[in-house]
Amino acid sequence: MKKIVPIGFAAIFLATGCMDNDTATNERDRIQNQLDPNNELQAPADEELDNRLGYVRYSKEQINNDTEDQRSMRMDRTRMADMITRTMLRADAFEEVATLVTDEEVLIAYEKSNDTDKEKATQIAEKTAASIMPSYFDIYATDNTNLIDDIQSLHNSTTIEGDYDNTIEKIIQQMEESK
Repeated sequence: MKKIVPIGFAAIFLATGCMDNDTATNERDRIQNQLDPNNELQAPADEELDNRLGYVRYSKEQINNDTEDQRSMRMDRTRMADMITRTMLRADAFEEVATLVTDEEVLIAYEKSNDTDKEKATQIAEKTAASIMPSYFDIYATDNTNLIDDIQSLHNSTTIEGDYDNTIEKIIQQMEESK
């Protein structure tokens, strides 16, 4: 009987230890699944997206095993143009703003309010775009309202088409001349 009690305690202790290890493993897996940015099972509702913090965590091994499609970076140029335009219109300096984001440039044409200085309005426009876009973008801004329609004419263009390059260069040239 004395030999059975220690063996029983050892068996219970071992079983409890294994259960805790399984529990810890399951908990670690659950946390890793929560932190996986590719996990679409926990996709929040649209209204929650604006309130959530952005977070990702990868190991070197995960990045090295990515497919080519996962490595490419994508930018929603329309959304970026929308953010720039909406941010500018929150300032009292602007009445109307048109923004075009290409793969290298940001073109902004605006109608400023009467009580705003031309140089100050241009500075606000350029700084707003610079605060939103990656630093490698060239930013051009003008109060020449005639260029709003020219910028709008390119709204259906794609970065694959080379047809718009001449138009972009002409708009940039007119923006530079109106400074």
